[in-house]
Amino acid sequence: MLILIGQTFYKLIISSALYSQIMNFVDTHTHLYAEEFDADRKEIVEKAIKNGVNQMFLPNIDVNSIQPMLNLAWDFPEHCFPMMGLHPCSVDQHVEAHLFQIRKWFKKRKFWAVGEIGLDFYWSVEFKEQQISAFKKQILWAIQDNLPIVIHSRNSTDEVIAIIQEMKHPLLRGIFHCFSGNAQQAQQIIDLGFYLGIGGVLTYKNSGLDLAIAGIDLKHMVLETDAPYLAPVPFRGKRNESFYILEIAKKLAIIKQAGVQQVANITTANAYKVFGFHDIENGSQ
Repeated sequence: MLILIGQTFYKLIISSALYSQIMNFVDTHTHLYAEEFDADRKEIVEKAIKNGVNQMFLPNIDVNSIQPMLNLAWDFPEHCFPMMGLHPCSVDQHVEAHLFQIRKWFKKRKFWAVGEIGLDFYWSVEFKEQQISAFKKQILWAIQDNLPIVIHSRNSTDEVIAIIQEMKHPLLRGIFHCFSGNAQQAQQIIDLGFYLGIGGVLTYKNSGLDLAIAGIDLKHMVLETDAPYLAPVPFRGKRNESFYILEIAKKLAIIKQAGVQQVANITTANAYKVFGFHDIENGSQ
């Protein structure tokens, strides 16, 4: 592997097979249960595993996504780990009924986080107050159950940070999924003890994410794909998949002037810490 630090020229002489032998990646956020993978889901998961993406965490969306997500977790119990929560874009006038159904699942089996939860003011603010209420309620679940939270914060990062500050608790921890904020927000997030979820946006020209995380140590970051969305360059515009996390790791290595091996080691250790390494190692589902 050849990395010329401080220069625009960057080359990796390494095969995918070699990656799988020496590196272990964790995709902390992937929707591999989505209908976009119905035709080749098994092959996509096996491809990721073969290339070193050994743990994939599955965020829930709403009551309709629960069973597809759990089916995938049952098919790959040593590699796919489900979360449980209500996505802010699924919040509507029936939010209390949705939350009631979702909460019951925590008594049925193990989940690795409360997620994905949060606020989304990009598409609509019609149910803004309901989103805030649902977010706070699910944060309380996480504290009660001693689980991390995985946060969606589109067009709402400041509001989400304010809520986390308001509800600060020794057990409150987790990941700001798909972080795309500025440097000040990044610092506020890590000061709260949360991790930054770094995905394909990092590879986009002029995204500004490289500048936002320039002063943030790798020990505060985890990797994610958000598959099937937000595929990294050179796959931008296509269906994303967990295998593509290698492209995100390579870009992060350039920005941090580090080796890809170092990025893999640190971000994987961070993921194990936030989700619970020993339980993963024991294959507890």
